[in-house]
Amino acid sequence: MNADTLRANLHPFPAQDIRTLVQAQAARRGDHPYLIWRPFDGKRQVWSYAQFENRVARFAAGLHARGVRAGDRVLVHLDNCPEAVFAWFGCAWMGAVAVTTNARSSADELRYFASHAQAVAGITQPRFAALVDAACPELCWLAVTATDNGEDAGPGRAAASDAFDAIDADPGLLAPRPHDPLAPFSVQYTSGTTSRPKGVCWTHANALWGARINATHQDLRPDDIHLVTLPLFHTNAQAYSMLAAMWAGATAVVQPRFSARRFWSVSLEERCTWASIVPFVTRALMAHEVPAHHYRLWGSGVCEPPTDAHFGVKTIGWWGMTETITHGTVGLAHLPNAPMSMGLPAPEYGIRVEVDGRAAEPGETGALLVRGVRGLSLFAEYLNNPQATADAFDERGYFRTGDRVRVGEDGWLYFADRDKDMLKVGGENVAASEIERVLIGVAGALEVAVVARRHPMLDEVPVAFVLTDAATAADAQAAAALAARARTQCERQLADFKRPVEIRVVDSLPRSTLEKIAKSELRRRLADESQA
Repeated sequence: MNADTLRANLHPFPAQDIRTLVQAQAARRGDHPYLIWRPFDGKRQVWSYAQFENRVARFAAGLHARGVRAGDRVLVHLDNCPEAVFAWFGCAWMGAVAVTTNARSSADELRYFASHAQAVAGITQPRFAALVDAACPELCWLAVTATDNGEDAGPGRAAASDAFDAIDADPGLLAPRPHDPLAPFSVQYTSGTTSRPKGVCWTHANALWGARINATHQDLRPDDIHLVTLPLFHTNAQAYSMLAAMWAGATAVVQPRFSARRFWSVSLEERCTWASIVPFVTRALMAHEVPAHHYRLWGSGVCEPPTDAHFGVKTIGWWGMTETITHGTVGLAHLPNAPMSMGLPAPEYGIRVEVDGRAAEPGETGALLVRGVRGLSLFAEYLNNPQATADAFDERGYFRTGDRVRVGEDGWLYFADRDKDMLKVGGENVAASEIERVLIGVAGALEVAVVARRHPMLDEVPVAFVLTDAATAADAQAAAALAARARTQCERQLADFKRPVEIRVVDSLPRSTLEKIAKSELRRRLADESQA
């Protein structure tokens, strides 16, 4: 369904945008805390719904005063902090589009993000200011927060004219703008099977959909207190946590990042009742004593894992992507779920598991397809990439997720695997092709293959096989020099979590049909080595 068709039908968010939701909750829950900031260094801060509305509106007016106009894109390169939330909501409030980027991105990645998105301005923190300034010279201006997520920036503190806090003006100066649910809201760059990440475009309707449906799936209530430790540049924290809490009128407690040592103390002090987690979080917490707590639900990739008994909490399993905004499959909050499943098909989507063009039978594993409405329950498009957008959908309008799932005999769904060129590194999606693009430029590299090796804490880590000539591979010194050049290239162009943990220089690679590299064989070799 295209935008014209969507506009012709009755819309679930008629004449609404993110301002509508924030204003409604400020009027209804004005004194109730929406955002609580718990830095590792610095003071605890609280913004009520009314205070949050005022801060976001003033930030929006400040953007306008600096020349940003509706439709302009603003690079937001921040670790978790209150400013990340203000900037994300504030851009949308004035009609600009926040481009939220991974805080661990390299200079090369930032350069691409800013250029591809045609960002007009940027927002960052002292720790990243020099990096962003050098990598993104076409930005009209760059604003810098006062601290590094609560830590004193010292000599790196921004001048008053460049300070984030200077983006502040009277909201009454903002020009009137219609509440259009199909107006652009944000862009998130997500790893894909192409050589560069794709910019996933959300509309305001997507944001409102995420707020409403996530709150429903998660059974969020006005008295819930949602702990947010996952990164705010990502869909999980943005939609599953911040937007869902806003829709429910609940409270979000934001920390700079996950800390196993601080998790329980903050949870108890704030009386947290909800948290979205990833497997890394669970594994890290297993080493710590579990206190009597207030949590009633967690959300993660699988329903009711064995660790629920250890932590004394029920986990709702789910599956979703940046492109789906919310969960395409999800467990049940108040009824038993199939342990270790990814839940059942969410009623808001059309979910299909397909084997050779037919629907999968119970017990079979197939490709996961999702049907929804673009610009509402599915993303609007890939930024400046109409071919990738078209290729993402089949002829029936199903979105191709690239994931494979097994249909259980009881109808519950179980994650099987993903496109094998996509790695899951500590909760981060990493495309092997991104790493290969960097390594193939190294002198002496003839061909490159990157595959995943299992890791006890991070799920997977990348290992690179670099094909070179027989003479170089046989010469230990020459091979070591090639590996060193490859590591240096990765350090310059890739975020740390994307860098291979091992680079193997080889003179041959296993081949499959049509002389393609047999990555399955490389994965098997790594697995055999791990078991040896």
